[in-house]
Amino acid sequence: MLEGVVMPISTVTEIVPIEMGSDGVVRVSRTRVTLDSIVAAFCEGATAEEIAQQYAAVPLADVYAVIAYYLHRQKEIETYLGLRKQQAEQVRQENESRFESLGIRERLLARQGSRHQ
Repeated sequence: MLEGVVMPISTVTEIVPIEMGSDGVVRVSRTRVTLDSIVAAFCEGATAEEIAQQYAAVPLADVYAVIAYYLHRQKEIETYLGLRKQQAEQVRQENESRFESLGIRERLLARQGSRHQ
């Protein structure tokens, strides 16, 4: 920067590239990638660049924006993620109660064996 030159800094309001779908799931950059996925990868130690590589549909700048959003609103987002985890557990339990999983491996192997005869 040149000495004595004042660089004007304008205030910029960035729009966070997230959107809640009708199903209540927050997705990133108008993709199928969920906020859950980006935050989980970040919390597991992935860099923004690694996350952008893993989720190629999400631009790097959007990954940074989502991470910044998460860091500014951690408590709110952790609450949302906790609710999502509860919902997933409820769906898992409902599915398990509808479908008998006991002996499923044996039934599948028997079915596979009968096809090869």
